[in-house]
Amino acid sequence: MPFDPLEQQGIPAEDQLRSWSEQAVQPYDNRDVDPYTRCRVILMNGVEFESIMFSHQFARHTDVRELKESLALSRRCDQQQQTAVSGLVPGEESTLELTLGYEQEAVDLTAWLARNEPDPYVVQTLEFGLLEDFDHLYRYANLYEMLEGKRAEGIVDSLTEVMPGRPTIQEHRHPIDDVRCHVEGHSAHPQTKLNALTIVAAEQAVMNFYMTIGNRPLEPIARALYAEIKEIEEQHVTQYESLLDPAMTWCENLVWHKYNEVYLYNSMMEQESDGRIRALWELHLNMEITHLQTAVDLMRRYEGREPAEIGLPTSLPVALTFESNKEYIRQVLATQVDMTTDGVRYGASPHARYEKYQSAVNDGMVPSEAVIDQHREQFGHEYRLETEGPHPIERLRETQAVS
Repeated sequence: MPFDPLEQQGIPAEDQLRSWSEQAVQPYDNRDVDPYTRCRVILMNGVEFESIMFSHQFARHTDVRELKESLALSRRCDQQQQTAVSGLVPGEESTLELTLGYEQEAVDLTAWLARNEPDPYVVQTLEFGLLEDFDHLYRYANLYEMLEGKRAEGIVDSLTEVMPGRPTIQEHRHPIDDVRCHVEGHSAHPQTKLNALTIVAAEQAVMNFYMTIGNRPLEPIARALYAEIKEIEEQHVTQYESLLDPAMTWCENLVWHKYNEVYLYNSMMEQESDGRIRALWELHLNMEITHLQTAVDLMRRYEGREPAEIGLPTSLPVALTFESNKEYIRQVLATQVDMTTDGVRYGASPHARYEKYQSAVNDGMVPSEAVIDQHREQFGHEYRLETEGPHPIERLRETQAVS
């Protein structure tokens, strides 16, 4: 049955404010949590962060008091939502365990978005980033076994394979080569707009997480690996945010941000296996319905535009789902592992700017390579989780340690 959020009854914004005890939710049990419940928590924490920071930027670029006040109220509600969502992560989950969750979320989210993206250029951009996050999962999984003596299948289950993607050492590009072409906001498919907003929020969350916790490990190899990969995550934010149409107005952007939150909370609710967390997604969905309706009203009054004029769907698109993407990822690996970029173009030929940047950052020890070498020395082999057979690229199949 079609679900038009503009026709639904949400929760009035003034009634959304919650007490400290309501915000301090019970965490999930990291011993038996569904890996994709963890991914949903990670995604929605990032989506709320993006909503909050966009609202702050909007407020800094308007002198209309009514707009500032409306933004402040919905932003406070979003802040409390983010507090509740982030509070679902238990304190006993180690930094590396949560890191593996972030990378699994990035892999399977990006794969779903690419599979459900109508714009070929955006598909290519998503697939390009997918292989890099896939490789990061492999590097952190090896570090996890080295430092904590545990195997990554305890976090990702068998839902996501763990093996090399585009090797991280090859991912370092000059900043110019991370800027992509933007979509045309007024003509782009609504799914493209939602996908772009979602991947920006998700990758921004990964970047912020690594920028914050990358200095917490004691071991030099761990600190070095976070330093290397968090720069790639900054590259990914640059890549994905450049897909957004800069011609879209502040009010138009606000409407799309709020619509995306409605879409995602509804998607998370539809597939959530934990009843208690499902109820939280439903609560936040009803809150965001009001935020969306308020944003539409502001756009009408200050820009004289209707939702149909900006292409807002009258019913929510097919729900975004976290699901296994093993076959799809293997297909992308087989054809795109050596791809790089030259400006906005994709190709397989390294160029002078790429080579110069590679020489600068990879001068000396490369942490993403060192962690695999150290794992081989310690265990006699790499850590991999190849449930669907050998790696599709022969040269990336496992090399045993030399005794």
